[in-house]
Amino acid sequence: MGPFPANRTKCDLDVRIESEEDAGSYVRRLISYQSEEGCRTPAYLQIPKTLLTEDVNSKNDKALGVLCLHPTDNVVGHQVVVGLGGKPNRQYAAELAERGFVTIAPAYPLLANYQPDWRKLGYASGTMKAVWDNVRALDVLESLPFVQPGKFGAIGHSLGGHNAVYSAVFDQRIQVIVSSCGLDSYTDYMNGDITGWTSDRYMPKLLAYRNRVDQIPFDFHEMIAALAPRPVLISAPLGDTNFQWQSVDRIAEAARPIFELSGATSKLLVVHPDCDHDFPDNVRKQAYAFIDKALRP
Repeated sequence: MGPFPANRTKCDLDVRIESEEDAGSYVRRLISYQSEEGCRTPAYLQIPKTLLTEDVNSKNDKALGVLCLHPTDNVVGHQVVVGLGGKPNRQYAAELAERGFVTIAPAYPLLANYQPDWRKLGYASGTMKAVWDNVRALDVLESLPFVQPGKFGAIGHSLGGHNAVYSAVFDQRIQVIVSSCGLDSYTDYMNGDITGWTSDRYMPKLLAYRNRVDQIPFDFHEMIAALAPRPVLISAPLGDTNFQWQSVDRIAEAARPIFELSGATSKLLVVHPDCDHDFPDNVRKQAYAFIDKALRP
């Protein structure tokens, strides 16, 4: 991935509202924010209307924020998670907003209309650029007076599923993680063919391990363990041809002792819906309840 830019001075977010729509119980804003000098990141921000009309003063009155990371979609990009096109069962940013959460859904680098030159910006991968954009998206949420700071959820499907894990490893403000169809071991992925992970959009340095995947210096076993003791829900469908559910079980088994050491044995949950590479209604509802339980005082 390359180094996390921990020492980079955060520039002013300079949040701009590009457009705004009435979405029933909430307002959907297309915004852009300055993730760093020389780059503006587009995102959808969904705000329940009650938060815009009520005087929210106390910490207990403030809403909870969720980072909603979209799957691979090179046509509508992050629009899919707010219900503006793309495949069904991906509209979790909209559904969480309907449940009273403030949700932010940033675009992923090199998909659809978001094409930053991450090399010119000093990154070693599109993955790390995405992580930084997500960190800054949390900063956007924290800048809102009606959102609780320092305590967020992250949810994503497919690309968004592993992006949620990566981002949570680097940012402790993410207190609960939901990953749908987002991972298996790199050594198991496509039976050892890691080509899908090596594009500019992901981690081109992994090309060096294409013929020796057993030597990749990190894997999801360590990353899931690093999330402990935070609650983690992983959905690994039985019919997913992108990621093997059996591999997910092995990852959880390897990470579980760290959750046990943290006194959080029950906080690592793996479910296996009987479907293909999808995020069906019943699992999404389970995910929303999981996030709510983790974040409520």
